[in-house]
Amino acid sequence: MDAKTGANIKIAKLTLGDKSWSFPIYDGTVGPSVMDVSKLYAETGIFTYDPGFTSTGSCESKITYIDGDAGVLLYRGYPIEDLAEHGDFLETCYLLLYGELPTAAQKENFDDRVTHHTMGHEQMMRFFQGFRRDAHPMAVMTGCVGALSAFYHDSTDITDPTQRMVASIRMIAKSPTLAAMAYKYSIGQPFVYPKNDLDYASNFLRMCFAVPCEEYKPNPVLARAMDRIFTLHADHEQNASTSTVRLAGSTGANPFACIAAGIACLWGPAHGGANEAALKMLGEIGSVDRIPEYVKRAKDPNDSFRLMGFGHRVYKHYDPRAKIMQKTCHEVLNELGVNDPLLDVALELERIALHDDYFIEKRLYPNVDFYSGITLRAMGFPTAMFTVLFAVARTVGWIAQWKEMIEDPHQKLGRPRQLYTGSPRREYQPISRRK
Repeated sequence: MDAKTGANIKIAKLTLGDKSWSFPIYDGTVGPSVMDVSKLYAETGIFTYDPGFTSTGSCESKITYIDGDAGVLLYRGYPIEDLAEHGDFLETCYLLLYGELPTAAQKENFDDRVTHHTMGHEQMMRFFQGFRRDAHPMAVMTGCVGALSAFYHDSTDITDPTQRMVASIRMIAKSPTLAAMAYKYSIGQPFVYPKNDLDYASNFLRMCFAVPCEEYKPNPVLARAMDRIFTLHADHEQNASTSTVRLAGSTGANPFACIAAGIACLWGPAHGGANEAALKMLGEIGSVDRIPEYVKRAKDPNDSFRLMGFGHRVYKHYDPRAKIMQKTCHEVLNELGVNDPLLDVALELERIALHDDYFIEKRLYPNVDFYSGITLRAMGFPTAMFTVLFAVARTVGWIAQWKEMIEDPHQKLGRPRQLYTGSPRREYQPISRRK
C-alpha cells in the first residue's frame, strides 16, 4: 500500500542499456501523479534535468491546489471565488495557517491576536532613516523584514511550536505596518500608528493615507477591495518566491530571514512586478483606437512587443482571480467616480483575447495582474507600491508554507543539482607561463 495515499503502489521503470530500475508513483488528492526520483542518483548515477523545475515536485503540501487547465485555485480545498466573495483576508489567513475555516470564537480570537501585534518596535522608526529618501519601497521592505529577527529574539527558535506561531502572527500583523511605513517614508510624510478598532484592510489604508492634520475615515468600498486583493494574492502554490522561502527555510534560517528572501524574489518583474508591467503597457497603448496596432505587433513573431497581463506560467485557462479582480476594479472606479481610459483599453483587449483565434489557440487569457494595476492606481497607490502590496498579501502564504515545511519530518536541506558544461579538470599554470 502507498503510505501517502493508502492505494496500491504504482511503479515506473527506467531502462538504460541492459539495466532497469523501479521508482514509485504517488497520487495526490487531486491533480497529476508524481514519480519519486529521490533515489535516482544513488541507484543510477544520473540526475534529472529540468530547467525552471517545470516538471519537478519539490515537496508535499496540503495548502494550495491549482489546476491551470481548468482555471481552478483552491486554498485548503476552498475555491478562491468563495473565499474572496464571502470571507475576509484574516479568515483566509486562519485557513492557510491552521487548515480549517475558523468558528466565530476562533475568528474573534485570531483577529484580536493579529490586531494587537500590528505595532512595530519603536526603534524600527530610526531604522528607516538609514535608507535614502528615494529608495524603492521593495528594497526597504526587504531590509526591514529581515531586520525583524534583530528585534524579536523570542520568536526565532524554529524548533519551538509556540515561537513558530508567534512569529507567524507577528509577520501577518506587521507586514502591512512596515509596508505603510515604507510608503510614508518615500513621500516624506510622518508614520501613522495602527489603530486596534479598525479591521485589517481599513487599518492598512489609514496607515498609508492618513495625515496628522486631519481625520481619516476609511472608505468601506475601498477597504473591501483591498481586503479582496489581499485574499486573491494570499498564496499560489510553489511559485518562485514561495520556493525561495522554502529553500531558505530548509537551512534552518529564522522565519523573518526566510520571508525577507521571499520578498526579494517577488521583486523580480517576471514575478511580483507583472501588474506594474501590465499598467505600463495599457498606458503605452493609450486609447482603444490604437489596440489593433498593438495586437498586430503581439502576433508578429519578429516583434519583441508582448501584451502584458495575458497568459500565465500555470493557468492555461481564464485565471479565476481575474474575474473577481475585474469586478473589484469596477466597484472601485465607480465609488471614486474615476473615468479611467485605460479601463476601456483593458476591456477591449479582454474582449479580443476571449474571441480572437490567435489568443484562444495560445491560451493567452487575462490574468489577475491585468486589472489589479488599474485598481491600485485608482486607490491612490503609486506603481512602486504595487509589488509591496503583493508582498503584504503573500506573507501569510509564505508563512504557512514555511511552517508546513518545518513541521514535515521528511523535509531536507534544499540542494538542486546541475548539468556541468564547463572545462574539465586542468592544471594550474604559473602566471609567467600563461600566454
